[in-house]
Amino acid sequence: MTDPVPMTPEQARALLFGEILTLEETRAAAFLPQALAPATVEGMLAQAESLLRALAVIDDGVGRGDDPDQPPDPALLRLEAKLDLLTLLVADLAGCQAAQDAPRALRWSARGVELVLDQAVQPGTQGSLRVRASDWLPSPLVLPAQVLASVPEAAATRAWLAFSPGSPALEAALERHVFRIHRRDIAQRRRAT
Repeated sequence: MTDPVPMTPEQARALLFGEILTLEETRAAAFLPQALAPATVEGMLAQAESLLRALAVIDDGVGRGDDPDQPPDPALLRLEAKLDLLTLLVADLAGCQAAQDAPRALRWSARGVELVLDQAVQPGTQGSLRVRASDWLPSPLVLPAQVLASVPEAAATRAWLAFSPGSPALEAALERHVFRIHRRDIAQRRRAT
């Protein structure tokens, strides 16, 4: 990640949420400030893409579509996605990643997130955002991120974090994930009325 030009909260908000689908929800999440080596960032991005693809297959039955002449069997794709997630869960357990993050109000898009943190962070701070991407899956989505702007707020800090640029496939997977949650939220509100 590169050192950002200092931004105001309004500039950060426009960069992260301008002309893109934005989602507001409460999720277990944390920002872990830390220097990230390029190899670590690559690994995080690859694992995030894998997790988001597997969630899409399980939630929507969306196929990977590798061979256009032979459409994939949706049941087989769901089974494969469940095995991918089981592998991630076992890896998390082996690494003793059992952090219980506090639920936080998030505003996020495929570009980044706005949230209130318990600790003070300065613009330019690198780290990772850990967020529980699905209600039924305890394994978190972990994305490398950098603080674009921050302002003190009571005994906390409101921060705007930009996700590290990933592959086009990861960016598309993030957009689909945000859209899927947005669509589910609208459907739940319609059922309630």
